[in-house]
Amino acid sequence: MKLLLDSTLCQGYGLCQEEASDLVELDEWGYAAVIAVPVPSGREDAARVCAEACPNAALRLEK
Repeated sequence: MKLLLDSTLCQGYGLCQEEASDLVELDEWGYAAVIAVPVPSGREDAARVCAEACPNAALRLEK
């Protein structure tokens, strides 16, 4: 499973990182960057919550 980011949709809310700081990091302005591709085993649920937390749907999961 991959956690993918469309950086053009990210508005820097930072909600994604609250649930998955090991999968997503924020830059100094709060914009997301995916740091774990593919999603590590056992972190699929966290990745799902992370993607669902984004109010702009900038994150998505792909199998």
